[in-house]
Amino acid sequence: MLRGVFLSVSSAETKPLSPCFSGPGYCMGIGPLISHGRFLWMGVGNACNYYNKTYGDFVRVWISGEETFIISKSSSVSHVMKHWHYVSRFGSKLGLQCIGMYENGIIFNNNPAHWKEIRPFFTKALSGPGLVRMIAICVESTTEHLDRLQEVTTELGNINALNLMRRIMLDTSNKLFLGVPLDENAIVLKIQNYFDAWQALLLKPDIFFKISWLCKKYKDAVKDLKGAMEILIEQKRQKLSTVEKLDEHMDFASQLIFAQNRGDLTAENVNQCVLEMMIAAPDTLSVTLFFMLILIAEHPTVEEEMMREIETVVGDRDIQSDDMPNLKIVENFIYESMRYQPVVDLIMRKALQDDVIDGYPVKKGTNIILNIGRMHKLEFFPKPNEFSLENFEKNVPSRYFQPFGFGPRSCVGKFIAMVMMKAILVTLLRRCRVQTMKGRGLNNIQKNNDLSMHPIERQPLLEMVFTPRRNENENQGDGMDQH
Repeated sequence: MLRGVFLSVSSAETKPLSPCFSGPGYCMGIGPLISHGRFLWMGVGNACNYYNKTYGDFVRVWISGEETFIISKSSSVSHVMKHWHYVSRFGSKLGLQCIGMYENGIIFNNNPAHWKEIRPFFTKALSGPGLVRMIAICVESTTEHLDRLQEVTTELGNINALNLMRRIMLDTSNKLFLGVPLDENAIVLKIQNYFDAWQALLLKPDIFFKISWLCKKYKDAVKDLKGAMEILIEQKRQKLSTVEKLDEHMDFASQLIFAQNRGDLTAENVNQCVLEMMIAAPDTLSVTLFFMLILIAEHPTVEEEMMREIETVVGDRDIQSDDMPNLKIVENFIYESMRYQPVVDLIMRKALQDDVIDGYPVKKGTNIILNIGRMHKLEFFPKPNEFSLENFEKNVPSRYFQPFGFGPRSCVGKFIAMVMMKAILVTLLRRCRVQTMKGRGLNNIQKNNDLSMHPIERQPLLEMVFTPRRNENENQGDGMDQH
């Protein structure tokens, strides 16, 4: 009897569901339990890679009993991204309610009508004049934090580069979008804990939330950050009530506050939108830049190419908006880094109507996971499994490379993200050389591939060595000692 049960469980993940679809079999309901369990056990990213590797580039599984397609085929990915009936996301209702994202904010708001009302606030803040202002803000913030490297220096004299990037990202976001004094170190820690809760609760079954002691630490982490943000937003309200010229203070948070005053938004909407704007860069962009610093240290010839271009295009002055399109090598490095070592390598959507994707019938309500990280290593690129700028020497059709997505629900911050990465990298590299510790590199760093790819915290492999460049010493004195 036990042998029969074992064989049934095994066959649930080996027997195809139907001639039309690849994937684990239903097997009297055991298949859906196992596939959801695999996502909870392995993490979303690892589970997606497992299923695509095992069954192909269009796989059917189940999450919370709901039919879910995992797709890593470029034509299918493009189809989903460009159509409006895939603008909704999916996740546990109770989990999203816990973190404040259920039908609220922009990141995981699964109410398309409300999401469309909220998105213009983000679009306005992340484009136009804000895009240009962010360049100077990134230069200023990076310089200030390099002058205070002792704040992220370990007892052994090494730099916690990931923490440095998180602090720079938070500072730049605050200066452009909120504009109130804050405790940088404390907020960075709260953001990390909030992200851990978001990642942990997103796909949890409903029964998990009925056991209070299981989810208490996650609820506390969410409450901690939301409480801190509410205090900062209240400070912003007080500041706006006393200024003489509002035009000088009309940033993202101000626009939301005035929308609330008009009755267009609720206080909960304002708080969640500000929270999401403030966590976006410290959560993902900081890790992206950290991986880039590791890759620069591992590939000195690439660093030399970048430095020659920076010296030619930028020279001795600070980077400006006119420099951005001329930094082709830096741009290709950024693209190749995001392709080779992505942070966000999957996109989660829900079908709002019946459809057909590359011949596969998709029912309304079906969950979709686009495994873009795997797609970027399967099609088009000449050296898909290597880090090489040759992968971007020729123009890459957008169908094959979508780190920010495209279409109606593409990343709203994709343009400002590129500006920030260029400005910070150029400023940092002109100032200092980065090195990894001996024998340590990207492949040695332990990573968790769940909702996104993050290095596991509290490992010495995250430490780096920053050495001032000679011309920096000559031109600006000894403002930064070797660390």
